[in-house]
Amino acid sequence: MKIGFIGLPNSGKTTIFNALTKSKAEITAYANTRGEPNLAVVEVIDERVIRLAEIYRPKKTTYAAIEFIDFAGLSEGSGKGDAFSGTAMGLIKGVDALALVIRNYPDDLMGMPSPLQDMDQIDLEMLVSDLAIVEKRLERIARFYQRGQKTEALQTEEKVLRKISAHLNGNQPVRTMELNGEEEKVIRGFQFLTKKPLMVILNSHESNFGRNEDLLDEIGKKHGAIEFAGHFEMELSRLEDKAEALMFMEDMGIERSARDRLTHFAYSLLGYISFFTVGADEVRAWTIRRGETAVEAAGVIHSDLSKGFIRAECFSYNDLLECGSEKGVREKGRFRLEGKNYVVKDLDILSIRFNL
Repeated sequence: MKIGFIGLPNSGKTTIFNALTKSKAEITAYANTRGEPNLAVVEVIDERVIRLAEIYRPKKTTYAAIEFIDFAGLSEGSGKGDAFSGTAMGLIKGVDALALVIRNYPDDLMGMPSPLQDMDQIDLEMLVSDLAIVEKRLERIARFYQRGQKTEALQTEEKVLRKISAHLNGNQPVRTMELNGEEEKVIRGFQFLTKKPLMVILNSHESNFGRNEDLLDEIGKKHGAIEFAGHFEMELSRLEDKAEALMFMEDMGIERSARDRLTHFAYSLLGYISFFTVGADEVRAWTIRRGETAVEAAGVIHSDLSKGFIRAECFSYNDLLECGSEKGVREKGRFRLEGKNYVVKDLDILSIRFNL
Protein backbone atom coordinates (compact mmCIF):
# COMPACT_ATOMS: atom_id res chain seq x y z
CA MET A 1 0.00 0.00 0.00
CA LYS A 2 1.28 3.48 -0.88
CA ILE A 3 -0.01 6.61 0.85
CA GLY A 4 0.96 10.11 -0.27
CA PHE A 5 0.87 13.03 2.18
CA ILE A 6 -0.30 16.38 0.81
CA GLY A 7 -1.26 19.66 2.44
CA LEU A 8 -0.58 23.37 2.62
CA PRO A 9 2.91 24.58 3.59
CA ASN A 10 3.59 24.38 7.34
CA SER A 11 0.67 22.03 7.94
CA GLY A 12 2.97 19.57 9.67
CA LYS A 13 3.09 16.93 6.92
CA THR A 14 6.73 16.13 7.47
CA THR A 15 6.22 16.04 11.23
CA ILE A 16 3.46 13.44 10.75
CA PHE A 17 5.70 11.58 8.27
CA ASN A 18 8.49 11.45 10.86
CA ALA A 19 6.09 10.31 13.59
CA LEU A 20 4.84 7.43 11.45
CA THR A 21 8.18 6.31 10.03
CA LYS A 22 10.66 7.30 12.76
CA SER A 23 12.47 9.24 10.06
CA LYS A 24 14.42 12.45 10.61
CA ALA A 25 13.34 14.31 7.48
CA GLU A 26 14.09 18.03 7.67
CA ILE A 27 11.24 20.19 8.94
CA THR A 28 11.28 23.74 7.63
CA ALA A 29 9.26 26.72 8.79
CA TYR A 30 9.14 28.15 5.29
CA ALA A 31 6.98 27.24 2.31
CA ASN A 32 8.80 25.12 -0.24
CA THR A 33 6.79 23.87 -3.18
CA ARG A 34 9.76 22.50 -5.12
CA GLY A 35 11.39 20.14 -2.63
CA GLU A 36 11.78 16.47 -3.46
CA PRO A 37 9.37 14.12 -1.67
CA ASN A 38 10.45 12.22 1.44
CA LEU A 39 10.05 8.44 1.14
CA ALA A 40 9.91 5.68 3.73
CA VAL A 41 8.65 2.09 3.89
CA VAL A 42 7.40 0.72 7.21
CA GLU A 43 6.33 -2.75 8.24
CA VAL A 44 2.78 -3.39 9.40
CA ILE A 45 3.51 -5.29 12.60
CA ASP A 46 0.76 -7.88 12.86
CA GLU A 47 0.26 -10.14 15.89
CA ARG A 48 -1.27 -12.76 13.59
CA VAL A 49 1.94 -12.99 11.56
CA ILE A 50 3.88 -13.37 14.79
CA ARG A 51 1.58 -16.22 15.86
CA LEU A 52 1.92 -17.95 12.47
CA ALA A 53 5.70 -17.68 12.70
CA GLU A 54 5.55 -19.37 16.11
CA ILE A 55 3.61 -22.25 14.56
CA TYR A 56 5.65 -22.74 11.37
CA ARG A 57 9.08 -21.53 12.57
CA PRO A 58 10.02 -20.30 9.07
CA LYS A 59 13.44 -19.20 7.88
CA LYS A 60 11.93 -15.79 7.09
CA THR A 61 8.98 -13.75 8.36
CA THR A 62 7.68 -10.93 6.17
CA TYR A 63 5.07 -8.39 7.24
CA ALA A 64 2.90 -6.34 4.92
CA ALA A 65 4.38 -2.91 4.24
CA ILE A 66 3.15 0.63 3.70
CA GLU A 67 5.14 3.15 1.68
CA PHE A 68 4.68 6.73 2.85
CA ILE A 69 5.48 9.61 0.48
CA ASP A 70 5.66 13.14 1.89
CA PHE A 71 5.11 15.63 -0.95
CA ALA A 72 6.07 19.30 -0.81
CA GLY A 73 3.43 21.73 0.44
CA LEU A 74 0.80 23.02 -1.99
CA SER A 75 0.38 26.77 -2.13
CA GLU A 76 -2.71 28.53 -3.45
CA GLY A 77 -2.92 28.18 -7.22
CA SER A 78 -0.73 25.08 -7.33
CA GLY A 79 -3.30 23.20 -9.37
CA LYS A 80 -2.98 25.71 -12.21
CA GLY A 81 0.71 25.04 -12.63
CA ASP A 82 2.94 22.03 -12.15
CA ALA A 83 2.63 21.32 -8.44
CA PHE A 84 2.84 17.61 -9.26
CA SER A 85 5.43 17.45 -12.00
CA GLY A 86 8.56 15.45 -12.69
CA THR A 87 9.48 13.10 -9.86
CA ALA A 88 6.45 14.04 -7.78
CA MET A 89 3.93 13.29 -10.53
CA GLY A 90 5.54 9.94 -11.26
CA LEU A 91 5.23 9.02 -7.59
CA ILE A 92 1.73 10.35 -7.01
CA LYS A 93 0.38 8.35 -9.94
CA GLY A 94 1.35 5.20 -8.10
CA VAL A 95 -0.13 5.97 -4.67
CA ASP A 96 -3.18 4.04 -3.52
CA ALA A 97 -4.51 6.90 -1.42
CA LEU A 98 -3.85 10.51 -0.44
CA ALA A 99 -3.62 11.71 3.16
CA LEU A 100 -4.41 15.41 3.52
CA VAL A 101 -2.71 16.90 6.59
CA ILE A 102 -4.53 19.92 8.03
CA ARG A 103 -3.03 22.27 10.61
CA ASN A 104 -4.96 22.66 13.86
CA TYR A 105 -2.56 24.80 15.91
CA PRO A 106 -1.37 28.45 15.81
CA ASP A 107 1.68 29.16 13.65
CA ASP A 108 3.95 32.21 13.68
CA LEU A 109 3.93 32.44 9.88
CA MET A 110 0.43 31.22 9.06
CA GLY A 111 -1.51 32.58 12.05
CA MET A 112 -4.50 30.87 13.65
CA PRO A 113 -5.65 27.56 12.16
CA SER A 114 -8.59 27.30 9.76
CA PRO A 115 -8.94 23.53 9.19
CA LEU A 116 -12.19 23.52 7.19
CA GLN A 117 -11.05 26.34 4.90
CA ASP A 118 -7.70 24.62 4.36
CA MET A 119 -9.46 21.37 3.46
CA ASP A 120 -11.72 23.16 0.99
CA GLN A 121 -8.74 24.95 -0.55
CA ILE A 122 -6.84 21.72 -1.21
CA ASP A 123 -9.98 20.05 -2.54
CA LEU A 124 -10.29 22.95 -4.99
CA GLU A 125 -6.62 22.78 -6.00
CA MET A 126 -6.99 19.09 -6.86
CA LEU A 127 -10.16 19.79 -8.86
CA VAL A 128 -8.31 22.49 -10.81
CA SER A 129 -5.37 20.17 -11.42
CA ASP A 130 -7.65 17.43 -12.79
CA LEU A 131 -9.53 19.94 -14.95
CA ALA A 132 -6.23 21.11 -16.44
CA ILE A 133 -5.39 17.52 -17.37
CA VAL A 134 -8.81 16.99 -18.97
CA GLU A 135 -8.68 20.25 -20.95
CA LYS A 136 -5.16 19.58 -22.19
CA ARG A 137 -6.15 16.12 -23.42
CA LEU A 138 -9.34 17.41 -25.08
CA GLU A 139 -7.27 20.01 -26.95
CA ARG A 140 -4.98 17.27 -28.18
CA ILE A 141 -7.94 15.14 -29.29
CA ALA A 142 -9.26 18.14 -31.23
CA ARG A 143 -5.94 18.39 -33.08
CA PHE A 144 -6.18 14.69 -33.97
CA TYR A 145 -9.64 15.36 -35.41
CA GLN A 146 -8.27 18.22 -37.51
CA ARG A 147 -5.75 15.82 -39.02
CA GLY A 148 -8.52 13.41 -39.96
CA GLN A 149 -7.81 10.94 -37.15
CA LYS A 150 -11.34 10.75 -35.76
CA THR A 151 -11.17 7.15 -34.56
CA GLU A 152 -13.80 5.37 -32.51
CA ALA A 153 -11.36 5.11 -29.57
CA LEU A 154 -10.72 8.86 -29.58
CA GLN A 155 -14.43 9.63 -29.74
CA THR A 156 -15.09 7.33 -26.80
CA GLU A 157 -12.29 8.98 -24.83
CA GLU A 158 -13.61 12.45 -25.66
CA LYS A 159 -17.10 11.51 -24.47
CA VAL A 160 -15.79 10.22 -21.12
CA LEU A 161 -13.53 13.24 -20.61
CA ARG A 162 -16.35 15.69 -21.29
CA LYS A 163 -18.46 13.82 -18.75
CA ILE A 164 -15.63 14.17 -16.22
CA SER A 165 -15.14 17.84 -17.11
CA ALA A 166 -18.80 18.59 -16.36
CA HIS A 167 -18.53 16.74 -13.04
CA LEU A 168 -15.38 18.61 -12.01
CA ASN A 169 -16.88 21.96 -13.05
CA GLY A 170 -19.71 21.14 -10.68
CA ASN A 171 -17.09 21.04 -7.88
CA GLN A 172 -17.41 17.27 -7.55
CA PRO A 173 -14.38 14.93 -7.38
CA VAL A 174 -13.98 12.11 -9.89
CA ARG A 175 -14.20 9.54 -7.07
CA THR A 176 -17.92 10.35 -6.67
CA MET A 177 -18.75 9.58 -10.32
CA GLU A 178 -20.54 6.43 -11.42
CA LEU A 179 -18.38 5.05 -14.22
CA ASN A 180 -18.85 1.73 -15.97
CA GLY A 181 -16.03 -0.72 -16.64
CA GLU A 182 -15.25 0.67 -20.09
CA GLU A 183 -15.16 4.26 -18.82
CA GLU A 184 -12.88 3.24 -15.94
CA LYS A 185 -10.54 1.63 -18.46
CA VAL A 186 -10.45 4.79 -20.61
CA ILE A 187 -9.36 7.07 -17.74
CA ARG A 188 -7.07 4.65 -15.91
CA GLY A 189 -3.89 6.17 -17.31
CA PHE A 190 -4.72 9.72 -16.21
CA GLN A 191 -4.53 8.94 -12.47
CA PHE A 192 -6.72 11.91 -11.53
CA LEU A 193 -6.00 13.25 -8.04
CA THR A 194 -9.69 13.49 -7.16
CA LYS A 195 -10.18 9.86 -8.22
CA LYS A 196 -7.89 8.59 -5.48
CA PRO A 197 -9.31 7.81 -2.02
CA LEU A 198 -8.64 10.70 0.36
CA MET A 199 -8.30 10.70 4.15
CA VAL A 200 -7.77 13.74 6.36
CA ILE A 201 -5.24 13.87 9.19
CA LEU A 202 -6.11 16.63 11.64
CA ASN A 203 -2.75 17.70 13.06
CA SER A 204 -3.50 19.20 16.48
CA HIS A 205 -1.36 20.68 19.23
CA GLU A 206 -1.04 18.45 22.26
CA SER A 207 -2.95 21.04 24.32
CA ASN A 208 -6.17 20.56 22.33
CA PHE A 209 -5.67 16.98 21.11
CA GLY A 210 -8.72 14.81 21.75
CA ARG A 211 -11.04 17.80 22.12
CA ASN A 212 -12.07 18.26 18.50
CA GLU A 213 -15.01 15.92 18.06
CA ASP A 214 -17.25 18.56 16.43
CA LEU A 215 -14.51 19.53 13.99
CA LEU A 216 -13.80 15.88 13.11
CA ASP A 217 -17.53 15.32 12.57
CA GLU A 218 -17.66 18.29 10.20
CA ILE A 219 -14.62 17.06 8.26
CA GLY A 220 -16.17 13.60 8.20
CA LYS A 221 -19.07 14.89 6.13
CA LYS A 222 -16.65 15.00 3.17
CA HIS A 223 -13.70 12.74 4.06
CA GLY A 224 -12.71 10.08 6.56
CA ALA A 225 -10.70 11.80 9.30
CA ILE A 226 -8.29 10.90 12.10
CA GLU A 227 -6.52 13.13 14.62
CA PHE A 228 -2.83 13.21 15.59
CA ALA A 229 -0.79 15.42 17.87
CA GLY A 230 1.97 15.54 15.27
CA HIS A 231 4.89 17.11 17.12
CA PHE A 232 4.16 15.21 20.34
CA GLU A 233 3.89 11.89 18.48
CA MET A 234 7.07 12.56 16.50
CA GLU A 235 8.99 13.03 19.75
CA LEU A 236 7.21 9.99 21.19
CA SER A 237 8.33 7.80 18.27
CA ARG A 238 11.97 8.67 19.02
CA LEU A 239 11.92 7.57 22.67
CA GLU A 240 14.07 4.51 23.28
CA ASP A 241 12.51 3.79 26.68
CA LYS A 242 9.25 1.96 25.92
CA ALA A 243 7.98 2.31 29.48
CA GLU A 244 8.48 6.07 29.32
CA ALA A 245 6.73 6.21 25.94
CA LEU A 246 3.74 4.26 27.29
CA MET A 247 3.53 6.65 30.25
CA PHE A 248 3.37 9.69 27.96
CA MET A 249 0.81 7.96 25.73
CA GLU A 250 -1.37 7.23 28.77
CA ASP A 251 -1.18 10.88 29.87
CA MET A 252 -2.40 11.94 26.42
CA GLY A 253 -5.09 9.27 26.21
CA ILE A 254 -3.33 7.56 23.28
CA GLU A 255 -3.72 3.78 23.31
CA ARG A 256 -1.63 2.91 20.24
CA SER A 257 1.22 4.44 18.26
CA ALA A 258 0.51 6.84 15.40
CA ARG A 259 1.66 4.17 12.95
CA ASP A 260 -0.71 1.54 14.31
CA ARG A 261 -3.65 3.94 14.37
CA LEU A 262 -3.12 5.17 10.83
CA THR A 263 -2.58 1.64 9.53
CA HIS A 264 -5.86 0.43 11.05
CA PHE A 265 -7.66 3.55 9.81
CA ALA A 266 -6.26 3.23 6.28
CA TYR A 267 -7.12 -0.47 5.98
CA SER A 268 -10.68 0.23 7.12
CA LEU A 269 -11.20 3.35 4.99
CA LEU A 270 -9.68 1.91 1.81
CA GLY A 271 -11.25 -1.52 2.19
CA TYR A 272 -8.04 -3.55 2.48
CA ILE A 273 -7.75 -7.02 4.02
CA SER A 274 -4.84 -9.35 4.76
CA PHE A 275 -4.22 -12.90 3.64
CA PHE A 276 -1.23 -15.09 4.44
CA THR A 277 1.12 -17.59 2.84
CA VAL A 278 2.85 -19.99 5.21
CA GLY A 279 5.55 -22.67 5.20
CA ALA A 280 8.98 -23.63 6.43
CA ASP A 281 10.68 -21.11 4.13
CA GLU A 282 8.53 -18.07 4.83
CA VAL A 283 5.44 -16.79 6.62
CA ARG A 284 4.18 -13.67 4.89
CA ALA A 285 1.27 -11.24 5.03
CA TRP A 286 -0.19 -9.82 1.80
CA THR A 287 -2.61 -6.95 1.25
CA ILE A 288 -5.51 -6.87 -1.22
CA ARG A 289 -8.76 -4.94 -1.53
CA ARG A 290 -11.87 -6.49 -0.03
CA GLY A 291 -13.82 -8.33 -2.75
CA GLU A 292 -10.80 -9.39 -4.81
CA THR A 293 -10.62 -12.98 -6.01
CA ALA A 294 -8.18 -15.84 -5.56
CA VAL A 295 -6.64 -15.26 -8.98
CA GLU A 296 -6.13 -11.57 -8.14
CA ALA A 297 -4.53 -12.55 -4.84
CA ALA A 298 -2.26 -14.93 -6.75
CA GLY A 299 -1.20 -12.03 -8.96
CA VAL A 300 -0.22 -10.00 -5.90
CA ILE A 301 2.18 -12.80 -4.91
CA HIS A 302 3.60 -13.16 -8.44
CA SER A 303 2.24 -12.54 -11.93
CA ASP A 304 3.12 -16.12 -12.98
CA LEU A 305 0.80 -17.53 -10.30
CA SER A 306 -2.05 -15.52 -11.75
CA LYS A 307 -1.32 -16.48 -15.35
CA GLY A 308 -1.07 -20.20 -14.60
CA PHE A 309 -3.65 -20.34 -11.82
CA ILE A 310 -5.31 -23.74 -11.33
CA ARG A 311 -6.84 -23.47 -7.86
CA ALA A 312 -6.12 -22.21 -4.36
CA GLU A 313 -5.65 -24.40 -1.30
CA CYS A 314 -7.34 -22.46 1.46
CA PHE A 315 -8.07 -22.45 5.19
CA SER A 316 -8.53 -19.68 7.73
CA TYR A 317 -6.19 -18.36 10.39
CA ASN A 318 -8.88 -18.85 13.03
CA ASP A 319 -9.42 -22.48 11.97
CA LEU A 320 -5.68 -23.11 12.25
CA LEU A 321 -5.62 -21.77 15.82
CA GLU A 322 -8.72 -23.76 16.74
CA CYS A 323 -7.47 -27.02 15.21
CA GLY A 324 -3.87 -26.59 16.33
CA SER A 325 -2.20 -27.56 13.04
CA GLU A 326 -2.74 -27.98 9.31
CA LYS A 327 -3.26 -31.67 9.94
CA GLY A 328 -6.04 -30.83 12.36
CA VAL A 329 -7.59 -28.45 9.83
CA ARG A 330 -7.73 -31.26 7.25
CA GLU A 331 -9.07 -33.82 9.72
CA LYS A 332 -11.93 -31.52 10.72
CA GLY A 333 -12.86 -30.76 7.10
CA ARG A 334 -11.84 -27.11 7.24
CA PHE A 335 -9.36 -27.38 4.34
CA ARG A 336 -10.78 -26.18 0.99
CA LEU A 337 -9.90 -26.05 -2.69
CA GLU A 338 -11.17 -22.86 -4.30
CA GLY A 339 -11.35 -21.69 -7.93
CA LYS A 340 -10.22 -18.44 -9.49
CA ASN A 341 -13.52 -16.66 -8.74
CA TYR A 342 -13.38 -17.36 -5.02
CA VAL A 343 -13.56 -14.07 -3.09
CA VAL A 344 -10.69 -14.04 -0.63
CA LYS A 345 -11.65 -13.36 2.99
CA ASP A 346 -9.71 -11.52 5.64
CA LEU A 347 -7.27 -13.88 7.42
CA ASP A 348 -7.39 -16.57 4.71
CA ILE A 349 -4.25 -18.69 4.37
CA LEU A 350 -3.63 -19.52 0.71
CA SER A 351 -1.37 -21.81 -1.27
CA ILE A 352 -1.67 -21.33 -5.04
CA ARG A 353 -1.52 -24.27 -7.43
CA PHE A 354 -0.42 -23.15 -10.86
CA ASN A 355 1.02 -24.44 -14.13
CA LEU A 356 2.76 -22.40 -16.80
